[in-house]
Amino acid sequence: MEAYGAANVLEEMLTIKSDDVDGRNNAFKAITRGENPPPAGVPESFNVLISELKSLGFDIEFIKEENA
Repeated sequence: MEAYGAANVLEEMLTIKSDDVDGRNNAFKAITRGENPPPAGVPESFNVLISELKSLGFDIEFIKEENA
């Protein structure tokens, strides 16, 4: 994505969001232990978006790739 000038989008996808409470706590614990922070999780705003789409009648399913 960076090759197409989407560096900001890539950064947004890879960072821990302020409303990802578990992600923030895990990152804090890792930093205080001198470890690398874990990968970013799903922010709560995304869960709200999914709930709103489902309330509008959309059938949303997530498929996790094994090699992702």
